[in-house]
Amino acid sequence: MDNLTPRAGLDSAEMGVIAHLYRGEIYRSTLWRTRLDTTTNWSVVTLGVALSIAYSSPQASPLPLVLVGILIVFFLMLEARRYRYFNVWRARCRWIELHFMVPMLTEGDLHMEERWQDRLAEDYRRPSYHVSMWTAVGRRIRRNYFWILLIQTIAYLGKLVVHPEPLQSAGELLERASIGPFPGWLVLGFGCFYCTSWGAIALWSARSDAERARHRSDPLGMG
Repeated sequence: MDNLTPRAGLDSAEMGVIAHLYRGEIYRSTLWRTRLDTTTNWSVVTLGVALSIAYSSPQASPLPLVLVGILIVFFLMLEARRYRYFNVWRARCRWIELHFMVPMLTEGDLHMEERWQDRLAEDYRRPSYHVSMWTAVGRRIRRNYFWILLIQTIAYLGKLVVHPEPLQSAGELLERASIGPFPGWLVLGFGCFYCTSWGAIALWSARSDAERARHRSDPLGMG
């Protein structure tokens, strides 16, 4: 569409269509929001099972708390993928609220000359994700998985410190952390890398979101 071509105002029928469109986008965003809660619940449940096994007795191995990290990463990546879909519907809802609902309620003028409707139409014509996969991962860590990973880490270290008897030396810690042929220093080093990596992604995502909010170059950008 030529940007110089003026767009006529919306009639009552067209405004009704947009209202129904908004309701549909709200429904889809609510549906995908529920799916986000599902994967978070799976992570919490699996971590709870690992805690129950690892702390069932002083002689129980801390290995379940290590292996559950694989499932948590899987659920995190699945949730990030679902978040990217959710963010599409959420962004459209917010766009309609900001450029359709708010002007209609405050001024009675939809300001069609600002061409906000073109951006929305283009998003329907060529739908795409509004955030990257790593941004989605960082946001989900900041919202939920930070606490899940923190509990996992504290529970694992606590198991090493108190079972089967209170820790007496650093060498004993390394001995308890060893898994089969893998020495304790390697296991603990991998665990440190595991936690640091997700923390770095969360921090990068937070700074990226803040920077985008401060210096949004496209006033008609979505996401």
